[in-house]
Amino acid sequence: MKKNLLFIFLFAISTTTFSQKITLSGAVKDSLQNPLPYANVIAKPKDVSKNLQFAITDNEGYYKLLLAHGDTITISISYLGYKPIEYQFIALKAATKNFTLQQSSEQLDEVIIEMPVTVRGDTTTYKTDKFTDGSERKLKNVLKKLPGVEVDKNGGVTVQGKKVTTMLVDGKKFFGGNSKLAVDNIPANAIGNVQVIDNYNEVAFLKGLTDSDEMAMNIQLKEDKKRFVFGDVEAGKGNKEFYKTSANLFYYSPKTNVNFIGNSNNIGEKTFTFKDYMSFSGGINAIFSSNFSWKGGDFSQFMESNDVVSSKQKFGAINITKVATQKLDVSGYAIFSNSNTSSFVENVNEYTTFTEQRTNTITADNLLGIGNLNLEYTPNSLEKWHVRSQVKRTNNTNNNSLVSLINANTNTIATDRDLTATYINQNIEWHKRQNDKHTFSSVFSYVFDKNNNAAFWQTQSPILQGLIPADNSQDVLRIHQLKNNQEQNIDVVLKHFWEINNSNHIYTTVGNKFISEDFLTDDSQTLDDGSLNNFANGGFGNDLNFKLNDVFLGMHYKFRTGIFTVKQGVEVHNYNWNLANQTNLENNKWVVLPDFLADIEFNKSKKLKLNYNLKTSFSDASKFADRFYLQSYNSVFKGNETLENNLYHAARAYFSRFSLYRGIMLHANLNYNKQIKSVRSTVDFNDINQFLTVKMFNNPSEDLRGNIHLEKTIKELKYKFDVGFNNATYIQEINTTLQTNKNNGYDYEFAVETLFDNFPKIELGIRTDVGKFTSSLNTSKFVTTEPFVIIDYDFLKGFIFNFDYRQSNYQNKTLGQKNVYEIANATLSYKKENSGWSYKMTSQNIFNAQFKQSNSFTDYLISDSKTFILPRIVMISVGYNL
Repeated sequence: MKKNLLFIFLFAISTTTFSQKITLSGAVKDSLQNPLPYANVIAKPKDVSKNLQFAITDNEGYYKLLLAHGDTITISISYLGYKPIEYQFIALKAATKNFTLQQSSEQLDEVIIEMPVTVRGDTTTYKTDKFTDGSERKLKNVLKKLPGVEVDKNGGVTVQGKKVTTMLVDGKKFFGGNSKLAVDNIPANAIGNVQVIDNYNEVAFLKGLTDSDEMAMNIQLKEDKKRFVFGDVEAGKGNKEFYKTSANLFYYSPKTNVNFIGNSNNIGEKTFTFKDYMSFSGGINAIFSSNFSWKGGDFSQFMESNDVVSSKQKFGAINITKVATQKLDVSGYAIFSNSNTSSFVENVNEYTTFTEQRTNTITADNLLGIGNLNLEYTPNSLEKWHVRSQVKRTNNTNNNSLVSLINANTNTIATDRDLTATYINQNIEWHKRQNDKHTFSSVFSYVFDKNNNAAFWQTQSPILQGLIPADNSQDVLRIHQLKNNQEQNIDVVLKHFWEINNSNHIYTTVGNKFISEDFLTDDSQTLDDGSLNNFANGGFGNDLNFKLNDVFLGMHYKFRTGIFTVKQGVEVHNYNWNLANQTNLENNKWVVLPDFLADIEFNKSKKLKLNYNLKTSFSDASKFADRFYLQSYNSVFKGNETLENNLYHAARAYFSRFSLYRGIMLHANLNYNKQIKSVRSTVDFNDINQFLTVKMFNNPSEDLRGNIHLEKTIKELKYKFDVGFNNATYIQEINTTLQTNKNNGYDYEFAVETLFDNFPKIELGIRTDVGKFTSSLNTSKFVTTEPFVIIDYDFLKGFIFNFDYRQSNYQNKTLGQKNVYEIANATLSYKKENSGWSYKMTSQNIFNAQFKQSNSFTDYLISDSKTFILPRIVMISVGYNL
């Protein structure tokens, strides 16, 4: 019944929309009848109280406008370098009208200033005041109103379906180019124009030489916001002692820019997530992207879930850029984050031969600091230097009380973990355009990565019997572990780009990568009398030094012909690795890695990319350590010093299609991976206790994944369809027996979004996820169906209402379990025009849901989880715009 009402509602909206709107369409061409892509077509109603309508021609020069029935309209057509023309139209019935523009002898600037969107080469500029109405609060609200621009819920920005990888403000990176911090915090009233730069490279003369396909967005501030401090502050108070405070302050001048972002709350809102942290890793030019794989330190404990029962978050960040001289720019940022959370999770874990019921009560205190300094020196237009320094420091503590129930036997284990990690990265880049034919790039990088882990397990019941040399006669079992890892990387890479002509290039790469890693473990037991029972005599305790040196040479040939750009080549690596543990082992190996890339550009909005690589990688030192160490309260691990490199095929096909005229955005990708030989874990079970080690396997896994995302706009309704699938097959050794496992799943989402001018923006949809895991012994299937609705409504003058609702229908088909929960949030805000004050009322978890349910698969475990969440929160906030 609910589904029928939904479709009736959508049909009613569609019918009403179609009856009220008149379509005017056609083409814009030059005097030679060549299509003019990205021309501006603006409809100005005679009634000035009505909104402008706007269209941009596609690659074939076509446009389409939806006009209110009966309106008298002035149609203005403009294009860079051509004389604008106007046309009077009365919207009584659908019509087709083609336009021919003549080249202009006027100054280009006189033409540009009247155009809402201009395209010059790879740069598209939006005049935001042509699309906004003053109700926007942040940058993300402005971007959502620009044609072809979308912002997702995680702060990611796409333009015509392509992801923005670097965010700039007045030409300078905003916190290292992070888009989320920009779209969530830059005030809307400070934004002038928005530039989108395709095929971006921060070194101008490297553009066209990289295959990274980067895109940058440059936010140009209004002139009246420069040389003044601007931004906003907000404070809110809710029920049950809930609170939130935030401050976003900015100062821009021609030579000095300062940005500050601060937030403190206990409502589970995270300004800075682990995904954001990862975007601050690395920091080299895209030209070297294939030569580096940044790990960025073992800060995994910082990646706690947002689903917690209590939370306190503190965040502060400052970004400063300074033009020191005409040739030297200095920039840097500092980030501080502290979170205190508690969580409660119930699991049903299905092992191969038994089922465990488990509860986890966890408290965590995570402290993170990041500092970055960047020097950019440009002696002339053909040479550039970058010197980058980055320091990260984290101190994380985690206290876990776990209760495990198996076959009516209960065991309670308390686990305390502490991680202190330090990460330092220093790199120096040099780029030189020698002449029209030859360009050189080089980088030197040094990384120091140190992690000190301490763990303590306490229980009154024996654990890991037969796996650890513990004295189980003690009243309380107390197990300690120290696990320290220190890694140093020194990398040097030199690239030469030989541009034979515009269509043929030869690229040469030579380099050396050196890794030295120390891995130390110590496991012991504190007895009731305070004495120490060290496990070293039982084969525990590692003290390993792992060294790996990689000398490599690569040659690639790149050519363009018609719509095709093809790059093919090979890298030859000589790996030499040494293990110093109980004995010394040294190995040497040659590996040849071919790769292929083909870009097929049918036009600027329709592209196909094909990519293949033969890839290799080495495990870290812990996998080579050949003595035992504890991984958890129920698992012991031992490495394997005979391991070699992983080798696998990786292929990808990606297709994109975008057309404003046809209202279509389509992305489709297909990924295939096949491991030729790889390191995989093996496990021996003794009830819940596990002994794990690693071995090399031939052809151990194969997986195929795909996704299609389609959006189609018809009149003032946008239809969205997304479908994805994964099909993975892999072998797993359990209790010395090889078994073949399959992990098959698919998901799809269908949604309809309204695009009316004077009507709430409503998105209605449904999402379904189906997971199926098959092992040699059994099959498990999970289905989650989630109908959802999202409403954004600007009404009266200054009021904004936001609402999101999602109902989750979860089914464990294998166990016959079902669960339904509803999550809803709402916000009502008000800001009077020309006033600095704003007011907001927020309700979070309106239905006071207690938990969320989900499932997960590992090589030998299927887990069904209930994660408990924060209660209903109602908050009133007051903000002020500076």
